[in-house]
Amino acid sequence: MHVMYVGGKLNACYNAIDRHVLADKGSKVALIHDSPTTNTVRHVTYNELYDKVSRLAGGLRRLGVQKGDRVVIYMPLIPEAIIAMLATARIGAVHSVVFGGFAASELCTRIEHAEPKVIIAANCGVEPHKIIYYLDILHEAVAMSRWKPAKNIIYRRANILMSDLHETWDIAWENALDTPVDCVPVDANDPLYILYTSGTTDKPKGIQRPIGGHLVTLMYTMNTIYGLQQDDVWWNASDLGWVVGHSYICYGPLLYGATSVMYEGKPDRTPDPGQYFRIIDQHKVSAIFSVPTAFRVIRRVDPDVTYGRKYSLKSLRAIFIAGEHCDLETMKWMRKTFKVPVLNQWWQTETGSAITATCVGFAQNLQTPPFTTGLPYCGYDIYVLDKNGHEAKPNELGRIVVKLPLPPGNMATLYRSDELFRKTYFQRFPGYYDTMDAGYKDENGYIYVTARDDDVINVAGHRISTSSLEDAILRHPDVADAAVFGVPEPTKGQIPLCLYVTKANVSRPAAKMSVELINIIREVIGPIAAFKLAAQVQSLPRTRSGKTLRKSMADLAANKHITIPATVEDATVFVDIKRALRELGYAMAAPDPELRQTVR
Repeated sequence: MHVMYVGGKLNACYNAIDRHVLADKGSKVALIHDSPTTNTVRHVTYNELYDKVSRLAGGLRRLGVQKGDRVVIYMPLIPEAIIAMLATARIGAVHSVVFGGFAASELCTRIEHAEPKVIIAANCGVEPHKIIYYLDILHEAVAMSRWKPAKNIIYRRANILMSDLHETWDIAWENALDTPVDCVPVDANDPLYILYTSGTTDKPKGIQRPIGGHLVTLMYTMNTIYGLQQDDVWWNASDLGWVVGHSYICYGPLLYGATSVMYEGKPDRTPDPGQYFRIIDQHKVSAIFSVPTAFRVIRRVDPDVTYGRKYSLKSLRAIFIAGEHCDLETMKWMRKTFKVPVLNQWWQTETGSAITATCVGFAQNLQTPPFTTGLPYCGYDIYVLDKNGHEAKPNELGRIVVKLPLPPGNMATLYRSDELFRKTYFQRFPGYYDTMDAGYKDENGYIYVTARDDDVINVAGHRISTSSLEDAILRHPDVADAAVFGVPEPTKGQIPLCLYVTKANVSRPAAKMSVELINIIREVIGPIAAFKLAAQVQSLPRTRSGKTLRKSMADLAANKHITIPATVEDATVFVDIKRALRELGYAMAAPDPELRQTVR
C-alpha cells in the first residue's frame, strides 16, 4: 500500500468547512448551484454547509454509522450530494459516490462490494425533457442486492417530484437531520472514499483514496496549478460521480475556501449553447475545468458563438481541460472564442489530481507546444518505455510509467483487492507505476499523452496513435467530431478506420467526404497510415466523463460481442455505428451489443 504522513491525524470535513467558519468566513458563498433544468440558482454559504453537514452527520451516527463504515451516495449534481459526502467524512466514515444515472444492476454491484451501512439518495434527477426516477432505481437495486443497508436517507426534490418513501427502508432527509456532531480525527492513511472506475461492473475496481495525502495535494494544487485566489469563483463542469468532481467540485475548492459552481445542465441543450458563457458572466467565474467534448459540442452547434457573444467573459483567466485528447481545431476555437489560455493536463482516477499540467501558480510558460498535456507535476518522475521496457528516445511513442514512489494523494490500494492492485499497476514494470497510457516526451520534458496504450494501432509494424489521425481528420472544415480505431487487415495486421460526425447543415455527399479525408491523412500522416476506411455517423459513443469508446467500436467491427459500459451517454448510437461499419465491410457477423445502459 501507498502510505504518507504516518502518524498524522486530521478530518476532511473540518478542513473543508469548520476552519473557514471559525475564521469568520462563514457568510461566504461556498457553492453556487446553477440548474437551468429546474430554472433555479441557489447560493450555499459555509455557515449553511456547516449547519446541514453537522446535523446530517448526527443523523448518520444515530443510524449506527461509525468510523470506517461505508456510505453509498446516489444523487444528481446538487448541494445535498456534497453535504452527504462531507457528513460521511465528518464522522470518519467512507463515502462511495455512484454516478447518478447508473441503472439498478450497476448500483447493486457497487452496493454489494462496498457493503454500506446507509445509502443516501435523491428521489430524482433531471435531464432535458426527462425526469430520472432515482428512488425507483435504488429500491430495485437494494431488492436484488445480497447486502442490505440499515436505511436509505432520501432527499426529495419537491419542486420536481414528490415520491412516496418505503415505510421500512427509507427515511426522509429532513427527518435524518439530528443534533450536530463534531469532527472525528482519523489517521492520515485512513480511506476518505472508494470510487469505482468506469467499465468495471463485472469485477468491481474501487479506488481507495487516503485522506492526508489527498487533502494536502488538492489544497496545494488550487493555487500552484490553477492559479486560484480565495476570493475567486471556480467552476468544474463535471459530475460528482467522477474523480474530477470529488477533487475539484467538492474537496479542492472548499479546502481552499473558494466558491465552487455546480452546473446541472448541458453545454448545448439547456436550453441553448450559450450556457457556458452565461455562467461565466453571471457568476464571475475565474477559471473553468472541463472536458474537450463540452467545447466540441458548443463549436459544432454554434461555431460563430451566436448565443454566447452577448455575455461578458472579463472575469475568466484560464480554461483547464482533461479527461480526453483535445484536437488542435477545438483548441484553436476555444482560445479564439474565450481569449484566455487553454491548458491541457493529464491525470487518472487512480492519481486523484494532475500527473502533468501547465502550472499557472508556478508562472510556467502558458504558450505550450500543441497537444502537450504539460510538464510533470511535483513528485512525478515520468518515463516513456518502448516495447522491451527500455527508455524511449525523445518523441518516440511508448508506454508511460511513473518511477516509484508516487507523490501524496494517489490511491492507497484497490478496496478489498490488494493483490489486484499490485498486479494491475506494478507487476509489468517493477519499480514503476504503469499508467497504461501511451505517449511520448519531447526534448524539453513536455509530456504528450496520445491514447490508452491499447488505442495505438499497429499498421504493418508501425505504431500509430489514434489521436494523431483524429487531429488530421478534424482539420476538415466540415467535420465536427471523429474517432479512429484499428480493425483487422490480413496483410498489415491492422489498419485505421474512421467514423466521423459532420457539422450542422453540411450537405456534402458522404462518399466525397471520405475521399477528402483519405487525402488529408495521406498529406498529414503519409501513406504509412494505410488509411482508406471512413464513414459518416450521427454521433459517437462517449462516457459521461468524455472518453470515446474506441475499443467497443473496434470489437464490434471485429465481430466480437460487446457489453456497452453503464457510463456511456447514449448506447443507442451503436445501432448507427453498426450500420456504418457494415457499409465498410466490417461487423458483418457482429452480435447485437448488450446495452448495459444508464437510465438516462
